[in-house]
Amino acid sequence: MKISLKRTPEQIELIKAMASKNRSVAYEAQVALAEFIGPVIAEVINNAPVLSNLFTPLQFNSEDNPSIPLDLYYDVTDEDYVQVYSNSVAGGLPQNQVVPTVSELKVATYSLDTAVSFDRRYAAKSRMDVVSKTFTRMAQEILLKQEKTSANLIMGAVAGATTNGKDHVFRATSDGSFLLDDFNELITRGKRINTAWNKGTPEGGRRGLTDIMVSPEAVKALREMSYNPINTKGTDSIAGTDSVRESVFNAGGGLPDFYGISIMEVNELGVGQKFNTIFDTVAGATSYTKADGTAGAVFDGAEDEIMIGLDRGRDALIKAIAVDEENGSEFQMIADDQYSIRQNKIGWFGGLEEGRMVLDNRALAGIVCNGL
Repeated sequence: MKISLKRTPEQIELIKAMASKNRSVAYEAQVALAEFIGPVIAEVINNAPVLSNLFTPLQFNSEDNPSIPLDLYYDVTDEDYVQVYSNSVAGGLPQNQVVPTVSELKVATYSLDTAVSFDRRYAAKSRMDVVSKTFTRMAQEILLKQEKTSANLIMGAVAGATTNGKDHVFRATSDGSFLLDDFNELITRGKRINTAWNKGTPEGGRRGLTDIMVSPEAVKALREMSYNPINTKGTDSIAGTDSVRESVFNAGGGLPDFYGISIMEVNELGVGQKFNTIFDTVAGATSYTKADGTAGAVFDGAEDEIMIGLDRGRDALIKAIAVDEENGSEFQMIADDQYSIRQNKIGWFGGLEEGRMVLDNRALAGIVCNGL
C-alpha cells in the first residue's frame, strides 16, 4: 500500500505554500491538500485490507443514527430470535445479542482516529516523498485498527457457534496434517449449518462455504498433497489421482482455490500469529472435537491454529460507515491547527466512524489443526 504525490508544478506550489510564514496562507494550503487527499485515503483503506473487506459496507449520513431492520436479512418464517455479534468499541471483544427478527437493530458505532505531522522544512524544500509517506502512515494506522476490530468480531462470532446441533468449529482428523478429508468435512459442515428456514435444502442447493482463510503453513500442507498420501482410512498409503496432484503441483505458491473453495492466505493466521492469538483468547475453555465427535480438547494457541471458512453469499458481515454530507467521503481529514509557527511543524488529523457486526454466524465455520 502506497500513496504518492506527483511532482507537478501545481502540487509543488501547494506543498511550498504550507511552509509560508503567513499563517493564513499556510493553513489554507493545508486545508486544500486535506480536501484533496481525504477521499484518496478512503479509497486506499477500502481496497487494501484483508479481513476488513469481508464486511459489506452500509453507508449512512454522518449525522444519522444507523439501524438495520433484521426481518429483511432473515427468512420471514425463521426462528423468533437470532444472535447478532457486534463491537461497542474499536478493538473490543464482540458482544452477543439475542434479538427478535422483527427488531430494528441499532448499530453501535465508534471512531477510528489518526494524527500525523512532519517538520515544516520538508514542505519548504518540496519533499513530496515525506508528504506522501505521511499520508500513507495515516492510512496504515486506520487499516491496522480495522483489521484488529474485524478479527476480534469474526473470531468471537465463530468460536462458540452451534447450529442444528453441529459445532461450527471442529478439529482436523490427524495431528500434524491438513488433509483432503478435512477440507471435505468443512464443506459438509458448511452445508449442515446453512440450511433453509425449514431446516431443509436451501433454494438452489448452493448455500455453503465459499472461501477459507488459512495460514501459509496450511497452504503448504495443501501443496504437499501433490506428493504425499491423502487417505485417512485403512493402512495403505494412497496418493491423490494424477489430475489432482498435477493441478496442485502446477498451482505452485498461488493455489487460488481447492475443491471449488477460494483460498485466502493470511499471514496473521498460524501458531503464534496475532489472529490465532485472538481466537485463543475468545475461545477460552471451549472444547473442540473431531468431526465424528471424538477427541475433544481446548484450543491451545501454542500448538493449534484456526482456519476460518466463510459463506460470502450471505449478507452476514456488515460494516456501517458514516459518509460526509459535503464531499461524500468516508474518511474525514482535517488540517491540524495546534501547531504554532514556533513549533515549526505541519500536521493533520482525521478518521472515520464505523460499526461492524455479524448478523448471522452460520456464515462462519472453522477447522482447528495441530502441529502444522
